[in-house]
Amino acid sequence: MPENRAQAATGGRIAADSGRDRKTLDLNGGHRAVSRLLIVACGALLWMTAVFGRLGYLQLFLHSEYMARAHRQQQRVIEITPQRGAIYDRNMHPLVMSIPVDSAFAVPSELGDQQLAARLLSGVLGIPREVIEARLESSHSFVWIARKLPPDKKEAVEALNLKGVYFQKENQRIYPKRDLASHVLGFVDLDEKGLGGIEYELDGKIRGKSEKIIVMADARQRWFDGGEAQRERGANVVLTLDEKIQYIAERELAAAIAKTRATAGTVLVMNPNTGEILALANWPKFNPNAANEAPAEARMNRAVTALYEPGSTFKLITLAAAFDQGITRPEEVFDCENGAVYVAGHRIRDHRPFGLLKVADILAQSSDVGAIKIALRLGAPKFYDYIRAFGFGQLTGVDMPGESKGLLRLLDNWSAVSIGSISMGQEVGVTSIQLISAVSAIANGGMLYKPHVIAELRRGDHVLPAEGPPALSEPRRVIRPETAATLRRLMEGVVLDGTGKLARLDGWTAAGKTGSAQKIDPATGRYSATRLIASFTGFAPINNPVVTILVSLDSPVGQHEGGQVAAPVFKRIAEQALLHLDVPRDVPIGPRVIQVAYKNREISDSATLEDFTPTDFSGLPDQPLVESTAPNKKGVKRQTLSSTVAVDEGGDIQVPDFFGKTMREVTEICLRLGLDPVLVGSRLATNQAPEAGTKVRRGAKITVQFGTPAPKIAEPHHKARH
Repeated sequence: MPENRAQAATGGRIAADSGRDRKTLDLNGGHRAVSRLLIVACGALLWMTAVFGRLGYLQLFLHSEYMARAHRQQQRVIEITPQRGAIYDRNMHPLVMSIPVDSAFAVPSELGDQQLAARLLSGVLGIPREVIEARLESSHSFVWIARKLPPDKKEAVEALNLKGVYFQKENQRIYPKRDLASHVLGFVDLDEKGLGGIEYELDGKIRGKSEKIIVMADARQRWFDGGEAQRERGANVVLTLDEKIQYIAERELAAAIAKTRATAGTVLVMNPNTGEILALANWPKFNPNAANEAPAEARMNRAVTALYEPGSTFKLITLAAAFDQGITRPEEVFDCENGAVYVAGHRIRDHRPFGLLKVADILAQSSDVGAIKIALRLGAPKFYDYIRAFGFGQLTGVDMPGESKGLLRLLDNWSAVSIGSISMGQEVGVTSIQLISAVSAIANGGMLYKPHVIAELRRGDHVLPAEGPPALSEPRRVIRPETAATLRRLMEGVVLDGTGKLARLDGWTAAGKTGSAQKIDPATGRYSATRLIASFTGFAPINNPVVTILVSLDSPVGQHEGGQVAAPVFKRIAEQALLHLDVPRDVPIGPRVIQVAYKNREISDSATLEDFTPTDFSGLPDQPLVESTAPNKKGVKRQTLSSTVAVDEGGDIQVPDFFGKTMREVTEICLRLGLDPVLVGSRLATNQAPEAGTKVRRGAKITVQFGTPAPKIAEPHHKARH
């Protein structure tokens, strides 16, 4: 029994020891597993820390470097020409625009045989093979092959199907009217940067912001267009030019150059009441679509840049100063000394020997001696002040580049004979824009306006605010209204009875002044007897001037006086411009002129520029007046106009009876009723068409003939448009 108990005790101890051993083993195994997990976790944590640390380092510290490497390998950023704003005339007819065209570029690294590619491209583009090879060798990633290709050449390059040659859209400047108004519009270079005219003057506003394209490569270094960064388009420009008047001015100037064989010429047409330039034409001219092919002389805007001695046209300034100071009057008589006068010991001869002349005749006959005597009475200081007041010797501020301020010596530098020379237009250099601005001041009653060709800038439908202080654009008075009225009357005498008879208009009153200024002969340094600047400047109609026109011809051959060669150009331009502007006539005209007038009115309303033809009164037969026995409301039988306009019948406005009314009364009645009056003749109304009582629509044209008695008026062969 004791042995059994001992054995049992021993077995219990052994079992207990065995259980303790198993528990110890389990604990040791669990500690090892936890340790392993901890080791793995720590390793993973260290690995993640290293990875994220590296990523963070690359992203935070090396991002820009690696991005730059990627960009260098995968893409090219190319700046292309921005889309410039369009340029319009005053009636929103487009004169300049930009269109998309294709430019060809190459990635030389993609070209297999560069010499073969250069030879093929040279054949279709007309570019020397050596030039294309040099371009391909200049870079491995991107080179321009040819920019702004015509459609036919683009198709020819595309047909070659060369690997590594691609196309990109760019903007190209187009002048659809070719050389029309080229000196005003200017031109651009290959990168669409303005180099002349309005294109240069407003380059920063028209050009807009630069546009860039991104050309990208894939993993195999195959290049493709990665897109284009759109930028704000440049502002559109609306000019004061009238496209049709500009065409008339250029056509008549070209005809005068051909007839007189002059070396150069200028025509300016301005609204004297605002300073707006309606037309500016120079000869020689150029095509801005190919400006680089034209010589520099052809691209020069002579109207604002070229200086010349104005000659007798400057006598207007002499008389303006004298009348404004009250030192003479039109009826005063001066002794013109049979064509010669001495000033400070210098003998100055007149172009003709004149004796006693009224001041009005001094201007009409353009007497140099008479002008000198008036200037001597005025005195140099006052004369100088008026010359400066009219804007000579300083910039007019016209919004075109390259303006010259002219040549006017300071009063202290005048010689004793200067007052005599300047009074007849010598010893002073002017520009055409200065002279027409001064004559416009006489036309409008004495206010000098800043000449301008820019009407407004637009971006979409939004008109951009004007720049500069308003005071710079406000007119200033240079002479009294009474002085201007006196000069207008005297300038009418130049056209009616003086040296400017060939400038007399058919249907409108006109006033002006001729000029024939001798040029300096470079060989002798003296005035040439044969080389002159022939000019005429004037305005019409007299009582309510609508246009001021200046015509200048440099060195005409044969007839060379302003009244002979420049005055007829003024006449042709003025008649067509007034007709185009629907300016009522203020003098009676004959039946043949009436026919042509209505014909040209229809042309002006409906024709394109190419349809314009010079006014021609030849070969038109006189036709009888159509009689009417129908009495008017007062029971008086009278002749009536044949139907010269297509009556817009069926309206709700009854045409009044204008018989016996003045032009002002007729105009006021028509404007009040909403009708468009066409006034022919002067004094009192005698005939009208449509007849009184006819029902017409608002805006219908009503033709009224004035005179005592009514002149014969032929019926035109067609009806004018409404």
